[in-house]
Amino acid sequence: MLSFLWTLGSFIVALGILVAVHEWGHFWVARRCGVKVQRFSIGFGKALWSRTDNKGTEYVIAAIPLGGYVKMLDERVDEVAEEDLPFAFNRQPVLKKIAIIAAGPLVNFIFAVFALYLMFLIGVPTSKPMLGEVTDDSIVSLAGIEANSIITRVGERETLNWEEVNLELMSYIGQASIPVTWKAPDSYRERTTVLDTSEWHFEPDTSSAIASLGFNMYRPEILPILGQVLENSAADLLGLQVGDKILRLDGTSMQNWVQIVGYVSQRPHQAISVDVERKGQEVKLTGTIGQRDVNGVKQGFMGFTPTLDKWPDDVLFNYQYGLFDSVAKAIDKTWRLMTLSVEMLGKLISGDVSVKNLSGPIAIAQGAGMSASSGLVYFLSFLALISVNLGIINLLPLPVLDGGHLLYYFIELFSGRPVSESVQEIGFKIGGVILLLLMSIAIVNDITRL
Repeated sequence: MLSFLWTLGSFIVALGILVAVHEWGHFWVARRCGVKVQRFSIGFGKALWSRTDNKGTEYVIAAIPLGGYVKMLDERVDEVAEEDLPFAFNRQPVLKKIAIIAAGPLVNFIFAVFALYLMFLIGVPTSKPMLGEVTDDSIVSLAGIEANSIITRVGERETLNWEEVNLELMSYIGQASIPVTWKAPDSYRERTTVLDTSEWHFEPDTSSAIASLGFNMYRPEILPILGQVLENSAADLLGLQVGDKILRLDGTSMQNWVQIVGYVSQRPHQAISVDVERKGQEVKLTGTIGQRDVNGVKQGFMGFTPTLDKWPDDVLFNYQYGLFDSVAKAIDKTWRLMTLSVEMLGKLISGDVSVKNLSGPIAIAQGAGMSASSGLVYFLSFLALISVNLGIINLLPLPVLDGGHLLYYFIELFSGRPVSESVQEIGFKIGGVILLLLMSIAIVNDITRL
């Protein structure tokens, strides 16, 4: 329950920030263009809080936190007093209308730069993209890339961590080859290998691009040495201590941590004997395995955690830049997220990426909860990603979105006359049906992934 509330709260905070940023773009430019803004609302439905400024704009936080809007004075919506006609949106020159509508997505991109700037300024603890085991007969294995190698570049883009490797690999979906530059273990010389991806089958909803090619991210070995023993747990009552190396359970030799977890989880409330190595001496302990419920299933639980082997030298680093370098890096990262989002939309239309991979509000909520739990820098990265996607989606030429309105206004700009209201109405209906269909698919996808 606590996890659900955290996820829900993180989602509301993230969505509130992104909606406020987007709508503020429309609001700020509308004010600068001389348009009267009647309401600035975060959320829909009943107002939980409201305030009106000296220019007559009502600021509202509403009960349903699933969006927001800016209501501008407009003769097509309400009756407008004669003295207010110069301040109505529909009376503005077409270039002003374009500026007001385009401001929302544009501010989304600017906000992404700001969020990533803060992230790079604070620094992100991460690791170089070092390979662990390479899957036999995989695309990577057949290309001759070795375990413990470091991926330095995919195509023309430098890759400093696994997130960047994954993003760049996704841009090659549907292509027959991927150029990958890597350094072999204990070597400073880079090699470039072209992966044959003509038979690459990648399902983003079930695996990552990395895993589907046969990469495995390097992770230090999990050692059967206790790193933590919870107070009053079954392990504590049994007499286990931090630093104990588990040798045998009930006389059965334990070769790795996975074997230990598997043995314990199948024996809730059963007696157990544990042989450990403690300060060079073998010690035998006896007691009872504890229990916990996992999705309604009773499992054995001891209340101890393992230690990890050491990382190789120079693999872990803090992904951080200075006050000015962070600006250039944030702009570059935002631009790459924008271009990749457009590329993925193109692949969705061409069929290289299935509509099964569309994600909706449930997936976004889960991402918000996970990133917020990981820390501020990860939450900032998540906000930047969603802000870019929100900006790109709003620029799609569907009449119910900003991009559809811009399409109408650009037609007006070049033809010299506005698109007729009847044509606009048909467009809004078609756009609404398409958007509803896409949202329905995304929500169904979210539910099937739960």
